Amino acid sequence: MVILKQLSKTYSRGEATVVALDKVNLEIRRGEFCAFVGPSGCGKSTLLNLIAGLDLPTSGDILLDGRSTQNLTSYEWTKMRRETIGIVFQAFHLVHGLTAEENIGLPLMLRGDGGRDVAVRVDEVLEMVGMSRRRHHRPGELSGGEQQRVAIARALAHRPRLLLADEPTGNIDSHQGADILALIRTLAKTGEQTVLLVTHSVQAAQTADYTWTMQDGRLVARTERVSELVAS
Repeated sequence: MVILKQLSKTYSRGEATVVALDKVNLEIRRGEFCAFVGPSGCGKSTLLNLIAGLDLPTSGDILLDGRSTQNLTSYEWTKMRRETIGIVFQAFHLVHGLTAEENIGLPLMLRGDGGRDVAVRVDEVLEMVGMSRRRHHRPGELSGGEQQRVAIARALAHRPRLLLADEPTGNIDSHQGADILALIRTLAKTGEQTVLLVTHSVQAAQTADYTWTMQDGRLVARTERVSELVAS
């Protein structure tokens, strides 16, 4: 689903050059749930932004579903995000003047989906994230955890094959965060989606199938998820 080939990203700060990613090679298969952890500045959010097409690499290539993104135009990246990629941000990025259902339906309408089709899909994802009863509430009337559930529903509305979550529990309390991570894992296992999670929390990363630790723009260690033993 996602293949990174010698992916690098550098920034110029005055006369200095900052290496955010350093020749990263990685393959993530369809349906896998992969987490990235590491200290601030290690490159994990940069990695996610490049895969989402929100930033462009200095060198290397990203293949999504076998297609190289090296020469995609801005319009083609936008189309990719509307059809293939769903993104969940730490800061929710909901439109405050719209209700939960309107926030979820907005990207579908922007890509030209019909009103009835939008309504049906909005109902489906609201039920999926347990927010049907809060559909008419605006973001200011929702808790942080509820806002993040709406943001997840919005990211899933167009049935993306790839879900990217950047610190999705960073702005909510630990109890709500645990619920959100459990929801993302359930969606990953039942929705046949590939999920990439960026987090500073090792505990949060343990919900993934496996975790890559990053340091100085490189992948340095992979840790497999330890399956919970179920008493017979």
